[in-house]
Amino acid sequence: MKKIFVGNLPWKATEDELKKLFEAFGVVLSVKIVLDQYTGKSKGFGFVEMEESDAAEAAIRELNEKPFLDRTLRVSLALDRPARRDGSGSGHRSHSGFSGGERSYRSRDR
Repeated sequence: MKKIFVGNLPWKATEDELKKLFEAFGVVLSVKIVLDQYTGKSKGFGFVEMEESDAAEAAIRELNEKPFLDRTLRVSLALDRPARRDGSGSGHRSHSGFSGGERSYRSRDR
């Protein structure tokens, strides 16, 4: 299983549209567009989990810097996010908005 970071998402993009885009390359296990916790609006990035590494690599290669709706996507492999240095809290918030024992990810480009 590979987790992919998808940045520069159009504000109007839906998880279903993103799933269809990535399904052209293989089996999509999950799609999550990250929402602002106060407004409920898209933050302009999300994550796609794909079943096969080869499919994920093909999707990254073919979709990075390609237009989707009205924006040019930034697509890269999501990497583990390092723990916070300030030591605040036992868990840390991931880009997906989950906290606690869940793994969090970040883009390789960041």
